[in-house]
Amino acid sequence: MAQSAVQPTLGTTGSTAVPAKLPIGAIVPWAVFFGILMLVLLYFVGAEQGATALLSGEGVHEFVHDARHLLGFPCH
Repeated sequence: MAQSAVQPTLGTTGSTAVPAKLPIGAIVPWAVFFGILMLVLLYFVGAEQGATALLSGEGVHEFVHDARHLLGFPCH
């Protein structure tokens, strides 16, 4: 059986489990990484194949075409 992070106490009833604290310093790098990733994805869905296109051709536009309409971005 897997080890438990919370050890049961004998002889007590109604005790509550206390979750382990996660330091904020461990969360910040991941939050920044996912924030940048979401901004890049938002760019490709919302602005790629427009005036600021980074890639030539219609491949990116066709790949994210339905997502553009779902999120309300005009594309044609």
